[in-house]
Amino acid sequence: MKRFITITLICLLVSGTGVYAQQALGGGQDIVSPEIHDNQSVTFRLMAPHATEVKLSGDWMPAEGWVPGSVAMSKDEKGVWTYTTEVLAPELYGYAFQVDGMRVNDPNNAFLSRDIATNTNIFLVDGGQADLYKVNEVPHGSVIRRWYDSPGNHMKRRVTLYTPPGYEDSRGKYPVLYLLHGAGGDEEAWIELGRASQILDNLIAQGKAKPMIVVMPNGNVIQDAAPGKGTMGFYKPAFMVPKTMDGTYEETFMDVVNFVESSYRVKPGKTNRAVAGLSMGGYHSLHISRYYPNTFDYVGLFSAAILPNQNTTSKVYQDIDATLEKQKENGYKLYWIGIGKTDFLYDSNQEFKAKLEAMGMPFTYRESEGGHIWKNWRVYLSEFVPLLFK
Repeated sequence: MKRFITITLICLLVSGTGVYAQQALGGGQDIVSPEIHDNQSVTFRLMAPHATEVKLSGDWMPAEGWVPGSVAMSKDEKGVWTYTTEVLAPELYGYAFQVDGMRVNDPNNAFLSRDIATNTNIFLVDGGQADLYKVNEVPHGSVIRRWYDSPGNHMKRRVTLYTPPGYEDSRGKYPVLYLLHGAGGDEEAWIELGRASQILDNLIAQGKAKPMIVVMPNGNVIQDAAPGKGTMGFYKPAFMVPKTMDGTYEETFMDVVNFVESSYRVKPGKTNRAVAGLSMGGYHSLHISRYYPNTFDYVGLFSAAILPNQNTTSKVYQDIDATLEKQKENGYKLYWIGIGKTDFLYDSNQEFKAKLEAMGMPFTYRESEGGHIWKNWRVYLSEFVPLLFK
């Protein structure tokens, strides 16, 4: 009888029937953090009674180089460290704690996003632009992970796709946006960090964007999928991997297009294709669109890298000016460039802008505050998408 009771108690604890045990097993604390107040200030709390110093680091704080700034938190008599921000503008924010110099995530906040190899807690302050990043009561599209054959890369590869609301129940055909990630990203980046599906759902529901399919491939050609999602198993993601910007991705990009156009109901032709991306993905969009100069009517460069490394010998990067001229002669509907004023790629974007002007190649230019950050790329996506397929 005693053995039965012991086994039953263990089962209850493991199953989570005992709420207190569930919290202990999960590492949670019985406090609220973050707490978003009605005035849009935010309070953060962390139970760390033995710590000598705890700081809060958030991406709304002035950056210290590439790293967000930090602020000291205050400790009460129970060992809870607290900090309340000033009023924060509507936005999706990321943050972490520094406990005696070590970066730790908030054990009370289950919501995180991964950027390269770093997991960061997130929260959202409602209103304005940030309402596009929420799941609202609107019709929703579907987010799908598919494997496709890439003959150019000699492997099956994983791609993320967004199909618009009603796709499964209709026989209609749709235009396609190919949306590319930056260095260190993968086919998960635009969905997790860029809130792409929420932005598309909300813009389509508002009548500001045409229903479209959005294709988010993995731009790292040595990977078949994001770290932990493919045959390479679990390994630490890296910022740059071999063959990342050597022309292979551009040269084999039609493998993705061919898969999409043979597997989904898409409208044919360049008038129904767009390609856009951030940073490295902007670089890829620039070179894919001119290497296949009569394939995409819409091109978006978000904080784009521009020129290849001088040591790169790929045929993709030969005769850049001539292929841009050919792209101009063939015609297109939109060539959109967005860059932040403090982005480290700002100067190279100005040089590229001057090149296009000298060539008489039409483009739309958007300059924003801030640097090389997801805050800007989410805004750029939400401004670019309504311009497509008109």
